[in-house]
Amino acid sequence: MATNIGMMDSAYFVGRNEILAWINSTLQLNLSKVEEACSGAVHCQLMDAAHPGIVPMHKVNFDAKNEYEMIQNYKVLQDVFNKLKITKHIEVNKLVKGRPLDNLEFMQWMKRYCDSVNGGVLINYNALERRDACRGGKEANKRSSSSSQSSVRSSSAAIKTQASHATKKNDGHVANGSHRTIKPATSSVAHAYDEQITELKLFVDSLEKERDFYFGKLRDIEILCQNPEIEHLPIVCAIQKILYAADDSSSVVAEAQAMIAQQRIEPPPLSPILETSEEKPKQEVQKRKDISTLEFDAAAHSTLSPRQRLSDISDVHYCGSPLTNY
Repeated sequence: MATNIGMMDSAYFVGRNEILAWINSTLQLNLSKVEEACSGAVHCQLMDAAHPGIVPMHKVNFDAKNEYEMIQNYKVLQDVFNKLKITKHIEVNKLVKGRPLDNLEFMQWMKRYCDSVNGGVLINYNALERRDACRGGKEANKRSSSSSQSSVRSSSAAIKTQASHATKKNDGHVANGSHRTIKPATSSVAHAYDEQITELKLFVDSLEKERDFYFGKLRDIEILCQNPEIEHLPIVCAIQKILYAADDSSSVVAEAQAMIAQQRIEPPPLSPILETSEEKPKQEVQKRKDISTLEFDAAAHSTLSPRQRLSDISDVHYCGSPLTNY
């Protein structure tokens, strides 16, 4: 069962029109935009259709207009997720804002999940009857029925209009062989504009999402560069120079590269502590050599025989010592 679905899954490539057709056919509604389901009531009934009887429909409010009322619907949905041990995170703060992209992504996940339950086949599910138990459910049923009737009337009127235009065209009342053009209906033009507006909203939402993502990355880099242990390093200073640059000039990058190259050329300064620590072992080695020489001379003198000592005295006599004058 698909509870966790990756962002690159095929479920997130399902189109908006397909999602709307699936919702309207499953729940017998007449939604024209995905963000119309931002109240959470539609999500609750979709889970009720996939798992009949598991959702307390009397707690669902189809007439929710304010955010606090929508949040109550999402609480009911979260309780259902907990019962079914579904680990999907519900971003309530984004969904209640009615943003098209966020609602489309969550509805794409809902479709993938419902399709994974019994192959997406609904057995004897009466959406209108289940919705009557909800707050505002009866009004929702009336709106869906009236909108469906109006759509049928508009479609029949459009057919009659086209037929009358075709009859007039065939009557031969057109002078000089000119052809009459049929103007598109106002509702179809408005629908086309709505689709364009929705696509632009989706595009803006995706740009804002990408902007927030990269801003978060830059903020993490800035916090890392402010670490006292590394903030004095040349490469960190170069990164900060690029981060805090006020313009997009290429000279900023060149200056940052020059800072790093200068750090490579300059040798690191010697520490005076290290120099003194290197001199101390040399002095200790010299002292040890002097002590070992004295000990060796004393040991050699103690081991000489009396005859060797007299020969040393004669050596002193021949060397012109003042002791030989006596």
